[in-house]
Amino acid sequence: MAHRAEGRPDRVISTVDPDARHAHKTVHRRQDGFKAHLAIEPDTGIITDCTLTKAGGSDNHEAVIGLALLDDEPSPVRVLGDSAYGTGATRAALAEAKHTAIIKPIPLRAPIPGGFTTDDFTIDFEARTVTCPANHTLPIPPSGGVGFKTRCRSCPLASQCTTAVTGRKLTLSEYEPLQRAARSQARDPQWQAEYRQYRPMVERSIAWLTRNNRKVRYRGITRNNHWLHHRSAALNLRRLITMGLTHTGTTWALA
Repeated sequence: MAHRAEGRPDRVISTVDPDARHAHKTVHRRQDGFKAHLAIEPDTGIITDCTLTKAGGSDNHEAVIGLALLDDEPSPVRVLGDSAYGTGATRAALAEAKHTAIIKPIPLRAPIPGGFTTDDFTIDFEARTVTCPANHTLPIPPSGGVGFKTRCRSCPLASQCTTAVTGRKLTLSEYEPLQRAARSQARDPQWQAEYRQYRPMVERSIAWLTRNNRKVRYRGITRNNHWLHHRSAALNLRRLITMGLTHTGTTWALA
């Protein structure tokens, strides 16, 4: 998942290419340049759509562009993706379009290693209340921010929950029901089996695309986007030939 460099909005990093940007895949792994987005048919490895964007910026986030790559799908599909695509807004948009999300949930981090995460709190979405592991119940305000404050001071479970002087705080977005459901589904063995089944083919297609092509050949988004489409088309043709593409005399078909 990419983040803006040093908190600066849309920071230009190159004197020769104003479209290039910083991108952080992890805390320690930083890349400069652009970001290629792909939609891949996981059974065959065929790239069904692609686009190239600046590497940084919220408008170029994987979850945002990924939705756009599905715009031309004629019917609902099963959408597989890693946690970069697991935002609440994306899950809501996929559900509205009747797609099925097989997307790895964004991992939860406990304030204390091995301690309680948000999923250890019981939430009644209809009553709009949240109950902590020590059975303290508070209403959820319209802002979604819940602070347990003084209740944490004498709580016997505080050492597993928070070190904050002001107590444990939760921020619950409008997408919390979707995110909770996604985390629950991801624990299902059948869900995990489907995710593991198709991920290798997708990773293989990405590896074919980037092999000896990690560096773009041109300056600017437009020319490099054209290059990405041409390379994707060439890889698709090679893949179809490998799968037995043949001409029957009247049309093309897979053997």
